[in-house]
Amino acid sequence: MERTDWPVGWDVHTDSAGLIPQVLAWRAIYPLYQPIVDLATRALVGVEALARGPAGSPVEFPDALFPAAVRAGLLPQLDQLCAARALEIAREAGEIVPPLLFVNAEPAAMNHPLAPDLIAAITSPRLFRIVLEFTERALATHPAGLLDIAHGVHCGSGALALDDVGAEPLSLAFLPLIEPEVVKLDMHLLREPHAAATVDTAATVCAYAERAGAMVLAEGVETEDDLATAQSLGAQWGQGWLFGHPGPLTALAGRPVHRYARLRSARPDLHLPTGTPFDLASMRHYARSGSQQTVDALTGYLMSLAARAGPHAVVLGAFPNPVVGAGWLPALTAVAETAAFVGIVGPAMAGADPHPVRVAAAPATGPAGTETDLAVVGPHATAALCARPGPGDCLEFVLTHEPDSVHAMARLLLRRLGTAPERPDPSIADRSSSPITAIR
Repeated sequence: MERTDWPVGWDVHTDSAGLIPQVLAWRAIYPLYQPIVDLATRALVGVEALARGPAGSPVEFPDALFPAAVRAGLLPQLDQLCAARALEIAREAGEIVPPLLFVNAEPAAMNHPLAPDLIAAITSPRLFRIVLEFTERALATHPAGLLDIAHGVHCGSGALALDDVGAEPLSLAFLPLIEPEVVKLDMHLLREPHAAATVDTAATVCAYAERAGAMVLAEGVETEDDLATAQSLGAQWGQGWLFGHPGPLTALAGRPVHRYARLRSARPDLHLPTGTPFDLASMRHYARSGSQQTVDALTGYLMSLAARAGPHAVVLGAFPNPVVGAGWLPALTAVAETAAFVGIVGPAMAGADPHPVRVAAAPATGPAGTETDLAVVGPHATAALCARPGPGDCLEFVLTHEPDSVHAMARLLLRRLGTAPERPDPSIADRSSSPITAIR
């Protein structure tokens, strides 16, 4: 069936939300594919799948298709159908497909059980590696869910890409926690290459790429000048009209392909560490003993570090009793005015006023329930403190500035925060009001 054909039995006058059940029943998604190239050679390294509904329909383009699915209450089903169709068509195209296929996904939808057709598309033999792509908007609403999704992608030998980096502070803030294999620079950076924000973003991304072995990809490359700018910002790969508009995979025939384009190998254990933050810290670093006054002083040190960490910082904590949590709130509320994300988890605090700190009431059982943990993750300041009761009146504690340890501890805290019932936060609701489209 061609994209210009309307399936028999469709009511073209139905409201766009009412068309979504028909799209699902007929599997009427017709993805286009946009080239991704190596900037040095212009050889293809991958393609990005972009969803389209039936041509000429009210839901042909993603800006209508996905909002209609939201109104119909069928976004997860549509999201997964888009992914399945993108993979099926690419698999059927055979060797014409470059080594990497980028597929956009909405984490809230991907948290649902996978549909049989998507499972079949993922597990079927194929010549390309899947790169799951998401935007910074997902980080505000489903930060813990992203860790689950990232784990699943790596278990399937796939890779991750973070899109629109530089558009909002959250994207840079969550880079070291999600650790994507590909970082996609937002296209506005190419238009303002000398702006202070662009220079800061590019420097932070390049530092991350050096440490993590990731690739930097520039979006919106439309001219030769854009290409030169992208390379000056540190991008090795590019995407944009200079290299090709979205189209069918057959349009790639005859183009040179970088068959040896590779990304970092999958690491299934990275995103879901086990144990408690203290367990992780004490495995690598010396655990000390001290008084409550010592631990309080070190907590104050981390709070001051968080206050200076800037707009790309993530601050996470866990407290063993409401008194500790309530004592943290004034300092963390001040930090939340500049940091990208601040969240703490622990027993419920009665009577706490609304504030910009995401607070989740989830008292942990076992050893984790006795720990006091605080982690600061930022591009220029990374540190964590873990403390638990020791012999007598002493406390055992670990203070570390080693990035890998701090990041692992922060992932544990992020998962606890994400799985707990949380207080409504108007500032977060405002940031997440626009639905995240799946394959755009």
